[in-house]
Order: sequence, then C-alpha cells, then structure tokens
Amino acid sequence: MSRIVYWSLTVAVAGFLFGFDVAVISGADQPIQQLWGTSPLVHGVFVMSSALWGTVIGALFANYPTERFGRKPTLQFIAVLYLLSAVGSAMAQDPYTFAFLRFIGGLGVGISSIVVPAYISEIAPAKIRGRLVALYQFQIVFGILIAYLSNYLLSGVIVDDWRLMLGAEAIPALIYLIMIWPAPESPRWLIVHRHDEAAARQVFAQIDEPDTDQVIAQIREDAAHPEATGKLFSRSMSWPIFLAFTLAFFNQLSGINFIIYYAPRVFEMAGLSTSSSLLSSTGIGVVNLLFTMLGLYLIDHLGRRSLLLIGSVGYIISLLAIAWAFANGVGGMVVVAFVFVFIAAHAVGQGAIIWVYIAEIFPNHVRAKGQSLGCGTHWVLAAIIALAMPIVLQAFSAAQVFSFFAAMMVLQLLFAIFLFPETKGRTLEEMFASLRREAPQQ
Repeated sequence: MSRIVYWSLTVAVAGFLFGFDVAVISGADQPIQQLWGTSPLVHGVFVMSSALWGTVIGALFANYPTERFGRKPTLQFIAVLYLLSAVGSAMAQDPYTFAFLRFIGGLGVGISSIVVPAYISEIAPAKIRGRLVALYQFQIVFGILIAYLSNYLLSGVIVDDWRLMLGAEAIPALIYLIMIWPAPESPRWLIVHRHDEAAARQVFAQIDEPDTDQVIAQIREDAAHPEATGKLFSRSMSWPIFLAFTLAFFNQLSGINFIIYYAPRVFEMAGLSTSSSLLSSTGIGVVNLLFTMLGLYLIDHLGRRSLLLIGSVGYIISLLAIAWAFANGVGGMVVVAFVFVFIAAHAVGQGAIIWVYIAEIFPNHVRAKGQSLGCGTHWVLAAIIALAMPIVLQAFSAAQVFSFFAAMMVLQLLFAIFLFPETKGRTLEEMFASLRREAPQQ
C-alpha cells in the first residue's frame, strides 16, 4: 500500500505544475498589458487565454499518446513541456512569442488532466481510489498557493518582475521530470493495450496488490465484453458521456477559473490596493489548500455525490453574497470573505471530485478518450471565460457576472440531486457494469 501512495504522490506532482502554471499568470496580467499596450481583446486572446487554448488541444488529443505510448511516457513528455514553457515565456520579448510559449505549457496542463487521473485510478484499490486520485487536485491547489505566494514575494524585485514569476516554474518542472523516471507503467494499460499480462503482474507485485488474479480476471472480463469496441461514441457510452460533459460544464460555469485568473483584478474592483489584492489572492490559495485537504478526507467516506451537493449549496450562497456586495458598494473585505467561502465550496465539492469522477465512469478500453471529452469540455469553457472576461467586465457589472454564475450553480444542485450516481467503493470494472444497469432508458 505504501508504494501505491508513493507513486500516486509522485505522479500527482504534475498537478502542482498544473496549478502553478494556471495561477502564476495572475501576477503578470496587468503588467504585461501595460508593457505591450495590448487592447482588451488582444490581451484576452494572446496573453490570458493562450495557455488555455493549449490546454484545450492537449486535453482533446491526450488520449492518443496516453493510449498509444502508455501512461508513463506521456507523463515524462508533459514535464518537458512545462519546462520549455516556463523558461521561454519568462524570456519572451513580444506578446505573440509569449502566447506561443504559454500555449506549450497549456498543452502540458491539458494532457496532465487526462493522464494523471487515468494512471492513479488504474493503480489504486477501490477503497482509497478517491483519495489517491484527489491527490492530483491537492497538488493543483498547492501549486496555485505557491504561485500566488511566489508572485507576492517576487513582486517589485526587478522592473519586469513578471519574468521572475513565470520563470520560477522551471524549478519544479525539472524536479518532476527527474522524479517520474522510475515510475512503473499502468498495469491496466499493459493488459488492455499491450496484452502483456506478465508485465502487469510485475507492476501489481510492486504496488502490493493483494489479489492480483481476481483483478486481472475482472480486467479481462471487461475487455472481452461485446461493447468493448474501443469506440467512445456508442449507445453504451451515452450515459457516462452525459455525466462527464455535464460535470465539466458546471465546473467552469461556477466561475472558478474567473476567480483564479483574475483574482487581483476582482479585488481591486472591490476597492483593495494592488498589494492587498496580491496578498488576498495568496489567501485564496491557503483556503483552497485547506478545504481540498478536507475534501480529500471526505471523498471516500461521504462519497462523490454528497460532496457535490455540499459544494453546490456553498457556491450558491457565496456567489449571491458577492453579487449583492458589488451591487450595493459594500467594502472590499466583504467581497474577499465571500470569495474565500466560494473557494472553500469549490475545494470540497467540484474541485475534489471532478478528476476522480471522470476517470471512474469510463471503462478501461475508452478511459482516456472519455476523459478527453469530459476534460476537453472543461477546458474549452475555461478558455472562453479567460478570453471573454476582459470584454465582459466592460459590458456588464460585477454583480451581474456573479449573479449569472449563481444561477448556473442552482442548476448544478438540481443535477446533483436527481441525476448524479455514486461511484465510491467499487472497482473500475464494477463501476461501469453498474452504470450499464443504472443508466436511464435510452
């Protein structure tokens, strides 16, 4: 069991790079716009959302390297992408070169959102699978916290302090590249895609699987099912596809990435100084980390559905309160306080379960493809939000924006109550078999 935890932690470090890469741009947002004199449209397209479009493409096409070459080589590849992006974007001399290099880092983010949950879910036993896959989310929020803290500490060190902020990512990227090298390949991938049962048995022995024969028998049975054609878009996949798409859709329509990317700007709109805004953004990282740890503890106890219900209620309360504060000109610290409540609701709910759930509901033969669809939906919406928000904030008030997000979370709550099935405590093979039985009539 200790080896499973160790390899899960090692692989999940990709989440740290994910979180760092996503959040570090917040400290460079306004300085870069001022330096290059870009319009809101160009700033949104080439500066703030370039990495996200890389993330979209990475997520949509990650199933190919993940299934064709294996989980481990793909993990090594994303470490290289992060390293190149960190060094290159820190040295960029114009917004277009900057956009391209951020795009490369985005590819790493998108691919990691597929391969890391797939890998961990395939080596983890059912009783602790939720916690182990959720380590990825923990590393994401830890990376976000360190990025915010790093931005705060590096602010003002040199004239173009944003270059130091972005370049700092090269250090953890290099460490991760070294750490991932000894990791074993996923045993389920070895059986399903390479038909190498002997190698899979060796990996199961490494991770101390107590009943290798039974697990392999379940994997064989799942692979031999008549519906195991390798095609994602089939009638048998319609229910998992719906669940993955809907969960990803609501994740982004909560406004979470709007807060992560534009936190300093939101706090300045609420009346805080630039320094206080950066420090408050660091507070977001702390709250996110603490409540992600709570979600990590609860996910295999209460289950995925319960956490989604709790998070949905927290979303609705906090978003309505933020909208009310902006509409009535209430002081900035009230906005900060309810943004922290919002982050806590996300960390315990959607943040804790999304990567776990999407990795659980698809069978072995199309897991990477199904994750690409669900995570691709997630990242397309994230990119649209990052692209559109500088323009949206000129056309609509902050109160209207947050009210819209609150309305979306009411819909998520209804979805969680009436449609969301539980997945805790079942093997991956048992999970999909139950979805076949429990899916609404086609």
